Amino acid sequence: MEKRHLELKKLLAAVEKEVLKKPDRKTLDRLSLLAGFQDWDSFQKALHGGHEEL
Repeated sequence: MEKRHLELKKLLAAVEKEVLKKPDRKTLDRLSLLAGFQDWDSFQKALHGGHEEL
């Protein structure tokens, strides 16, 4: 039972690491296109008034 608990804990840690990982630039650009912007920079400028946060 302890071995299963440890394996589950490792699995959850790996999943959490992937979920919290920042998307790469290519992904951000594609998402921005879906929102109607040229790229991630254009989206950020529209959102933050020219002050990029990411």
